[in-house]
Amino acid sequence: MLEINFVVENPDAVKADLKKRGMLDKIKWVDELIQLNKEQKSLKTELDNLRHKRNELSESINKNKREGKDISELVKEASQLPKKIKQLEQEYKDKIDKIRFYLMRIPNILDESVPIGKDDSENVEIKRVGEPKKFDFELKPHGVLAEELGIADFKRAAKVVGSGFVYLKNELAMLDMALQRFAIDYLMSKGFTLVEPPFMLGRKAYEGVTSLDDFENVMYKIEGEDKYMIATAEHPLVSMFMNEVINEEDLPIKLVGISPCFRREIGSHGVDTKGLFRMHQFNKVEQVVFSTPEQSNKIFDEIQKNTEGMFAKLGIPYRVVNICTGDMGIVASKKHDIEAWFPREEKYKEVASCSNCKSYQAVRLNIKVKRKDGTKEYLHTLNNTGIATSRAMRAILENYQNRDGSVDIPEVLWPYMNGIKRIKR
Repeated sequence: MLEINFVVENPDAVKADLKKRGMLDKIKWVDELIQLNKEQKSLKTELDNLRHKRNELSESINKNKREGKDISELVKEASQLPKKIKQLEQEYKDKIDKIRFYLMRIPNILDESVPIGKDDSENVEIKRVGEPKKFDFELKPHGVLAEELGIADFKRAAKVVGSGFVYLKNELAMLDMALQRFAIDYLMSKGFTLVEPPFMLGRKAYEGVTSLDDFENVMYKIEGEDKYMIATAEHPLVSMFMNEVINEEDLPIKLVGISPCFRREIGSHGVDTKGLFRMHQFNKVEQVVFSTPEQSNKIFDEIQKNTEGMFAKLGIPYRVVNICTGDMGIVASKKHDIEAWFPREEKYKEVASCSNCKSYQAVRLNIKVKRKDGTKEYLHTLNNTGIATSRAMRAILENYQNRDGSVDIPEVLWPYMNGIKRIKR
């Protein structure tokens, strides 16, 4: 979230940013925040004075008692203070809670490079890489093809748990693991530390990394417990340093996380009834970086280049788009998506998303960098998909499909496939 001091000192900038995003209903929150901040500061001063007075009265009562003097008036005055202090403490807490309510819902300040647009149709293409292959036969839907090849079972998964799940079998299960190992090896060669995080996260930590709306639309909650299944490894990796101070010389910290991801996928898109693109459960390799503020723009380019490099090695044509204001969530300041080419639809679709969150998550989680001169400030956090295996597998099943219904394995994955180079009946 934004720091309250930033909002107080830059109200016009915050309002202008909300206007860019089309969040006109939240513009009035800025003035309310400024007023609430004044009121809470005034209450704190009043509380401090009352507490100081309580201490002085206590000392005076003890002194007069030792000297045999009348303390009845002092006792009477002191007896009235606890009720006043308790009342002010509640008022102060209410102000702080309301300030936090607004701050947790006001989005990050957009980077200057973010284009203005109403929705994903107005995202701006930056570049295209790779030439889409021309097919002289009709491509089969990847879900149908996978079942014909005996490498996926959507029907039985739907029988035992519902749509949005699949049993991966034989070569497809191996391909899933091959993509994970390929991405891990690639990123570890770039200096990333491999981490397998917890697959559940408490609400307090989760509130630090994502929009509160995601609790209703994205996450699965563990009934009766303050725990949620993770939607991506980014979330437990970023929150692992909650309430910590990291020395400047230890930054950047580069982590490659591997985990299953669990998503409710409530909304207009829904889930695939027989497909691998939008699922309730899938595996993903994720890049997460903690950096100083001055490092983050350079690191954004670096982690974007990493994912592009992996898709280039896989031989999947793709394009990069700059996400516009209307398609941006509240956490990121800047976001570039990689969209792979899916030849059956003749369309580019998102397979990776690179975000610079700047200090937004760090403020929510209270993660700071300690400078060499001893000063402290909030650090920056960044994340990018390495490979989400379900979407990558669909891209492979389509881009590498053959007329006879077989599917070639990208050469870069051969070392991870036990010598299998083609999936066939």
